[in-house]
Amino acid sequence: MSYGERPYWNLTNRDVIKSVEEGYRLPAPMGCPAPLHTLMLDCWQKERNERPRFCQIITVLDKLIRNPENLKNMDTLSSPLMERSVPDLSSCSSVDQWLDTIKMGRYKERFAAGGFHTLGHVISINQGDMQRLGVTLMGHQKKIMTSVQKTTGKTGGNNNNH
Repeated sequence: MSYGERPYWNLTNRDVIKSVEEGYRLPAPMGCPAPLHTLMLDCWQKERNERPRFCQIITVLDKLIRNPENLKNMDTLSSPLMERSVPDLSSCSSVDQWLDTIKMGRYKERFAAGGFHTLGHVISINQGDMQRLGVTLMGHQKKIMTSVQKTTGKTGGNNNNH
């Protein structure tokens, strides 16, 4: 489904390895239905025990074939297995500790410079904030938002300004 494109664009091999180890996963290819991308993300779990077994993959694909209306959904912001593997904010005492826990420590200085000094500030983060902070990799955005959403129980951040 890459249509002949280089999947990791201009990243060096070392950068690809580092990004994958930090939890980055490729965004859905253009036109890829959300359920199929979710299955791809599940198959790319770092821990082999968290990956679906072959029979589970067959079951998912069979359901998709039998219910083609499910293939029309292009929203790829949630993956049950990804959500299970990302810790929430409540287990941490500082923004730096939280970022380290979710393996996003590279953004500590950006969060601090952007005014996200406390976990209370982080709870209100949204996609626009992440763009302003320079969190541009979709996998990193997804990991951060998933962790925040697990804490707040919401499906999206609110629009508070900092």
